[in-house]
Amino acid sequence: MSTPTPPSPEARPVRLAIVDDDPLVRAGLILMLGGAGNIDIVGEGADGTEVAALVERSHPDVVLMDIRMPGMDGLAATEALRHRPGAPEVIVLTTFHADEQVLRAIRAGAAGFVLKDTPPAQIVDAVLRVAAGEPVLSPAVTRRLMARAAGHPADDGRDRRARARRRFAELGDREQDVASAVGRGSSNAEIAAELHLSVATVKTHVSRILARLDLNNRVQIALLVHDAGLLHEAGEHDEVRGTGRA
Repeated sequence: MSTPTPPSPEARPVRLAIVDDDPLVRAGLILMLGGAGNIDIVGEGADGTEVAALVERSHPDVVLMDIRMPGMDGLAATEALRHRPGAPEVIVLTTFHADEQVLRAIRAGAAGFVLKDTPPAQIVDAVLRVAAGEPVLSPAVTRRLMARAAGHPADDGRDRRARARRRFAELGDREQDVASAVGRGSSNAEIAAELHLSVATVKTHVSRILARLDLNNRVQIALLVHDAGLLHEAGEHDEVRGTGRA
C-alpha cells in the first residue's frame, strides 16, 4: 500500500493512548514512544473496561490496545470503542501471530496490529500510518488473514458470503471495481493505473465505500470482498454486480 505523506513540521503530534494490563509493558511503550517527537502519550489504561473513560478524558487519535487483558479484553474494547462517534483508530498489540484474534480485531474495526517485540521505529511508523489513514497490515499478513477468513466452517461461511454479497451489491459499478482492487491488496496508485482514474478519484471512491458500508478501513473492505467470494474471479464479480439491484 502507498506510504502516507509525512507530517509537516507544523503538524501537531499524534495523540496516543496505551492500554495494556502489564505495567512494565506500558512503561516500556511510554518510554519508547514518548521519545518520538511526533507522538504525544496522552493517557494509559490497564483494562478494556477503562477505555471509554480514557478516550473521553484524553481524546487520543490512536489507541494502542493489548488483546489479552482481564475484565474486558482488547477485542471487546475495540468493538465497543469503534461504535462511538468520532472514535480514535485502534492498533491491537499482541505477543504472537494469532490469526483468529487479529481477524476478529480487524472485523471489530482495528486498523491493524503490531507484535510486542516489534522494533521501536516500526511501532512509531505504525502509529503514524494509522493516524494518516493507512492500515498497518503487511501484504503477507493480509493474505494469511484472508485465507483464514475463507477457511471458516461451511455453514458459517455460506451465511457470511450471502451477507457480504448483499452489501457489495449496494455499491455502484465503479465502487465495486475499486473495492475489488482493494481486496486484491492494490494501492491507490495501482488502482488508479488499472482503472484509468486519478489517485484523488480513487481516494474519493474508497471514502464513499467506507461511508456507504459503514466500514472503518481498507482492510475491512478487503475482508468484505473475500467474504463475498469474489477473489480474482471476474465472473464472480459480474454475478455479484448483477444481484441486489432494483
